Amino acid sequence: MESHEYIYSSSDSTKILTEYSLFSEYYKNKDCSSAIPYGWSVLQMDPKRFSKWVYYKMEDCLWYLHDSSNTSPEMIKEINDTILYFYSLALQHFPEAKGYFQVRKAFVSEIWLGAKDEIIIKEYEDAFTFDPSLTSYYYNRLGQLYKKNMAEGNDYRTKAIDLFSMLGEREPHTPQWPIELESLVENIDELVDLTKKTWDLDQDNLSKAWKYAALAIKASRYEEAIVALEFLVAKESESVNYWNQLASAYQKTDKLDKAESSLKKLISLDPENKVHYLNLGILYKDKGQLSAARTQYQKANDIGKGWGQAIFNEGLLYEQAARACAFDFETKCVYQLAVDTYRKAKNTDSSISQQAQDRINALSNSVPTKEDYFFRKLKSGTVIPINGSCFGWIQRSITVP
Repeated sequence: MESHEYIYSSSDSTKILTEYSLFSEYYKNKDCSSAIPYGWSVLQMDPKRFSKWVYYKMEDCLWYLHDSSNTSPEMIKEINDTILYFYSLALQHFPEAKGYFQVRKAFVSEIWLGAKDEIIIKEYEDAFTFDPSLTSYYYNRLGQLYKKNMAEGNDYRTKAIDLFSMLGEREPHTPQWPIELESLVENIDELVDLTKKTWDLDQDNLSKAWKYAALAIKASRYEEAIVALEFLVAKESESVNYWNQLASAYQKTDKLDKAESSLKKLISLDPENKVHYLNLGILYKDKGQLSAARTQYQKANDIGKGWGQAIFNEGLLYEQAARACAFDFETKCVYQLAVDTYRKAKNTDSSISQQAQDRINALSNSVPTKEDYFFRKLKSGTVIPINGSCFGWIQRSITVP
């Protein structure tokens, strides 16, 4: 891999343009062996001028040649000897991609050069400081290095826990991250305790508070989660996520008044989200306020422009009301109203079809029979209003089939 060595004068723009043109032409033709010497010439003359293009193309060629079975051992050694210098140039003269080139430098230090773990760890940590959004592939490599080097007297275990916790939050559907976390602790309670200690040492750190809250929720330690979540909403009062989790934690600990306030706050922050109205309706149902619950379900249905889940939940209200009263003809009519509502949910949203049909089947012996209508001289098409002291809030009707 021959190098073109000469001193570049800033006035010699024609020379560098020629060198870069030759480099790009060889690169375009996938002739990396011929391209690289011209790439080095460009970098020696002016490492910044073509930084948006030359570093990516040079790296592409260096990696291609390094991994090619056709590359001689001598050339591979030459690449290994110069690769860190190449990345140093990229980091200095193309800071816009600092995180990318730093993490690639860490990778080649680990895989190509076999550097000491302490050096590699520092290289990866620097990369994630420059760009936290880097791919989880490289985060995992750092995590494995932490695990490999865990010992009394260092904080690699804590760092590994933090790293895999972060990946679990970022990629909740990737099964590897919970497995990695479980391998680092005896149980989830230990993990919660560790994240609490981490937050206690840095009480104003919102990220650490959220990690603690999220893990406490996962461990069903809702009272502890509430402490962290209340801190978070005090610091970031417009965060829909924090308020949503806090409302849920309040509900799970029977703090229904606080849950109600939190859900109302959520609705004020995110008024077009049908789920908030549904959850407020569920809360009112739990408080026995069935009419208020129905109002929220209907709002959820309106926002969702026909949402089967909200309609289904309305049917549950009628079923709940019927179960609380004496089993007479009027109660049978309320059960029929529930069935009619379940049918509406089924016809509105196929995703809830089976769930709705199960409730319809379960109530088949609770609705009015033909004999019930006959003995009351109620003909097909007759509208029967639902009223009475037990069902005054319903103010609905059914129609005789």
